[in-house]
Amino acid sequence: MKLIIGLGNPGPTYARTWHNAGFLALDELNRELGGGPFKEKKKFPAMVAEVASDWAPVILAKPQTFMNQSGRAVGALLRFYRLTPADLWVLHDDLDLPLGSMRVSVGASAAGHRGVQSIIAAIGSQEFTRFRIGIQSKTPRKVPAEAYVLKKISLTGTVKLRQAIGETVSAIELALTKDIAAAMNRFN
Repeated sequence: MKLIIGLGNPGPTYARTWHNAGFLALDELNRELGGGPFKEKKKFPAMVAEVASDWAPVILAKPQTFMNQSGRAVGALLRFYRLTPADLWVLHDDLDLPLGSMRVSVGASAAGHRGVQSIIAAIGSQEFTRFRIGIQSKTPRKVPAEAYVLKKISLTGTVKLRQAIGETVSAIELALTKDIAAAMNRFN
């Protein structure tokens, strides 16, 4: 079983912001895998969808805490499903990667991403897989990173973000059918 987490902030205010790239990618993955609707599970707290894929059962979850508290939901989900960090895959935005790109990493540090930092602190390990979705603009930012990630995604940005999300979904499908190494070899 795999637990796949999309990181973002809950609520309509943040729905189309850069920081919600993980939520957007998870929604697309759910559509591709033919999963059911996301349902609120207050005990985690997260929106959860279960997918009975051909490869293995997959749990998709969107923490309903704010980004900086994501670890609270992720830790509860891991404990409930009796999974290890090796069974955890996290989809999230990455300001260090160019917009439209995607990278897969395993066992990497948080590199300043507070949602990832929260997960590492909550589960006591960084030995999980991350699908990092690039959101870095080509033009210099005139606002701090904390403000940029909460900005609405532009029309041009939407096109490039969809490209990265498509690659993310393809990489996850390959990882599910083969393994993470195959996804890394093809998409990194």
